[in-house]
Amino acid sequence: MKQLTVISGKGGTGKTTITAAFASLAENAVIADCDVDAADMHLILKPEILETMEFTGLKVAEIDESLCIKCGICRDACRFGSISCEITIDPYGCEGCGVCEYVCPEGAIRMVERKAGEAYNSTTRFGPMAHARLGMGEEASGKLVSVVRENAKKLAERYGKDLIIIDGPPGTGCSVIASITGVDMVLVVTEPSLSGIHDLERVVDVAGYFKIPAAVCINKYDINEENSQRIESYCRDNGIEVVGKLPYDDTPTKAMIEEKTVIEYSDGEFASMVRSLWENVKDGLLQHAQKRDGELPVVQRQ
Repeated sequence: MKQLTVISGKGGTGKTTITAAFASLAENAVIADCDVDAADMHLILKPEILETMEFTGLKVAEIDESLCIKCGICRDACRFGSISCEITIDPYGCEGCGVCEYVCPEGAIRMVERKAGEAYNSTTRFGPMAHARLGMGEEASGKLVSVVRENAKKLAERYGKDLIIIDGPPGTGCSVIASITGVDMVLVVTEPSLSGIHDLERVVDVAGYFKIPAAVCINKYDINEENSQRIESYCRDNGIEVVGKLPYDDTPTKAMIEEKTVIEYSDGEFASMVRSLWENVKDGLLQHAQKRDGELPVVQRQ
């Protein structure tokens, strides 16, 4: 089973547009939306939810009023200001550190699990999909990403799929690390702006640290061809293949309005370029997967 994660150093580069297009072009894949903080793949793929799983993130403090003597020790110890003068806990302010439970002389506080979101297994017009929704202000997005990826693997095994296409979150945080760990290749979608170049370098460094092969797509390359050339030079100097360059085009916007992928919406030049990008990504993914399998010890191949 091969795994591809599409990521970006910053938001708004067109990552989800490209991932959704890949989903419509792949022949035997599971789609996983791991951008759990701001999931939007469902807006295009319109999944039908088949299974819903409750997700609990960090534990939060809970006070047993029958034991609490209102001494205020917990309030004074809480560095996040989550305990009021009336000795009640703000569940959205609590960071789950547990110091209040530790200092309470009456044992009136305990750490309890709280629902922080939901994970879903769904079906779409392009095949199975694993996705999730993280609650407002909740932490542990990396943990939820891991849940989504595990669900995607189970769906692939259940339905005999040989590829998982992951829409990763932007940036370089823990949720990005959770979305790329162990995959065969990452496709980094960037744009020719100064912030795009800077964040491309950062996310490539993260992929390199975890020894994940990376390829790059320059989206809207023609809005600043000088910066596009800078990106190509950077990739060339670092042994990274630029597998596609997409021009600025209004096709993605029009497709989104109609809740379609760019492949479904149009068979024009832009869609043709996305198809070529997908073919290049497939070739690179196959090469990296074969290299990975060739490096595995015999005992692990049984």
